[in-house]
Amino acid sequence: MSQLTLYYSDASPYARKCRVVAHEIGLLDQIALVQGSGTPLDPGTTPVAANPLGKIPTLLRPDGAALYDSRVICQYLDARAQAGLYPDGARRWDALVLEATADGMLDAALTMVYESRLRPEAIRLAPYVEGLWAKIDRSLDVIEARWMAYLAGPLCIGQVALGCALGYLDLRHGARDWRATRPKLARWEARLAERPAMQATAPPSG
Repeated sequence: MSQLTLYYSDASPYARKCRVVAHEIGLLDQIALVQGSGTPLDPGTTPVAANPLGKIPTLLRPDGAALYDSRVICQYLDARAQAGLYPDGARRWDALVLEATADGMLDAALTMVYESRLRPEAIRLAPYVEGLWAKIDRSLDVIEARWMAYLAGPLCIGQVALGCALGYLDLRHGARDWRATRPKLARWEARLAERPAMQATAPPSG
């Protein structure tokens, strides 16, 4: 089959989600990986010609057409391999809601990073940062309380997204120790982290 090209960053949890999917469904050997990075202030080496939003991940198909947003890319890869990470029936909607929750946590976590790295200290707004963390905190509590039975089921896109989100919290917000009051979720994450796809795509520390 023709080659795909994925623009990614080692630290990007959204790109990690795509790479984990590629590993899990056996498509990695069909994908050329190209590093790219940027911020809202500077698109840097992101493929702006293919993705005018200047974001990664971006996937170039063999005909040169681009797909972007991790949810779009993951659905494309799963459909290409007919792998079944998007379940049928009621479980499908649960998988999509879990993915949306995980991605929403990532949106908040990444904005917290931008607030500290891109905004001058004199105009940073601490209550805004704490409000962003509150979104993450509530989501983690709901997952601990309501989602553990679902997480015990077969691997799906929601679980992949959640694993990548938790990994990013460890990478950028480890001091907040999300595990402290979520022992069941912490045990689940530890098991997921043992999968070869998660280990192969683990972000660099620091």
